[in-house]
Amino acid sequence: MAVTYKVLLLTLESMFQLDILAWIIGLPLLVGAVWLLVRQYRQYHTLRNELGLLKQVKRHSIEYEMVIKAMKLCIWRIDVPTHEVTFDCDYRDFTDNYTPPQHATMEDVINQILPDYRETITEGFLKVMNGEQDDFHMQYQMTVPDSDKSYWSEGFITIEKRGLDGKPLTIVGTSMRIDQQKQIEQALMDAVYHAEESDRLKSAFLANISHEIRTPLNAIVGFSEVLPMAEDEEERQHLVGLIRQSNTQLLRLFDDIVSMSKLEARGGGEINKSSFVLKTLLMELQEKYAATAKEKGLALLIEIADDRSFISTDRDRLREILNQYINNALKFTKRGQVTLGCTDMGDNWRIWVRDTGKGIPANKCDDTLFDRFVKVDEFTPGTGLGLSICRSLALTLDGTVGVESTLGMGSFFWVELKKE
Repeated sequence: MAVTYKVLLLTLESMFQLDILAWIIGLPLLVGAVWLLVRQYRQYHTLRNELGLLKQVKRHSIEYEMVIKAMKLCIWRIDVPTHEVTFDCDYRDFTDNYTPPQHATMEDVINQILPDYRETITEGFLKVMNGEQDDFHMQYQMTVPDSDKSYWSEGFITIEKRGLDGKPLTIVGTSMRIDQQKQIEQALMDAVYHAEESDRLKSAFLANISHEIRTPLNAIVGFSEVLPMAEDEEERQHLVGLIRQSNTQLLRLFDDIVSMSKLEARGGGEINKSSFVLKTLLMELQEKYAATAKEKGLALLIEIADDRSFISTDRDRLREILNQYINNALKFTKRGQVTLGCTDMGDNWRIWVRDTGKGIPANKCDDTLFDRFVKVDEFTPGTGLGLSICRSLALTLDGTVGVESTLGMGSFFWVELKKE
């Protein structure tokens, strides 16, 4: 029994020693395994965050590039210490954009800007580069490389990086083409100008037309009241002549207004072209105005090289243009002659009216003479619409009008039409 008890104690003692040994050996292994698991978990978590960040950066980069492409921008940077310019990307329209070569400086780029904008651009750049302001916005014109052309550009610059002292180290900027925007702006400005000018001219026209209408109306009314009281036949005929003259002036005035209104409302209307002998038309006009010319003591002549010259155009419109020219010639010519004619200019026919009247000052013999409501002599009856009607009619025939004149020696008005 004692022996058995003793053996049992020895056995328990051995087992206890083995457990202590296992703990001594296994505990470090257990701690190491836990440490490895924690480390791997941390590495996995860090890797997962980095992958998420990379995906986010990549997504943002794609979005950034899409915005640049959509806006058609050019992105560039300036290294402030060296003034060196680097272009990152260029999505601008057209192929004639200026892109500086490698190692180009800010001064090289500014030299490509038109002189009118260089001083302002340089001042703005220096203020941002010196840290005096955070950004700068500008619109300017750049010259196209190796040409005399230019284009409109809009730029924006801002500070990207600063040094420890707060001074800018890198400037980032964007540029984009704004040619279409400038064209729209100019078209709007022109539209506003023309609207204001049209309003001014119409006001002047209304003031003028009221006087022009009142003058012949007063003559008609006044002479009509005096006519029944005239006992002498010669006096009666004289009054009748004055009434007829006023009637003609008034009808001519309304004809001009109606013609101009039709051109404005219908844009010229339908063109009815036909081929006819030009001299025939000139002879019809000569016959129409023969009495008026004779009454003023003027000769009304025709001068044409080829009596059989054919012209293909709208006969009525050409006739109206010549009517206006002849009326003006007879109005401003007191002695001498009025001549109708045609000259072969090669590809064109030039149909003209020449007079020996008082002429027009040289500074008024330009295209503005054919504007609406323009009058060389404010004291001569008329609305200033006749020559404007001539130009409008000539444009509908794909033709041009013009004038040559010497003050005191007469005028030469013409319309030039293409040969068919």
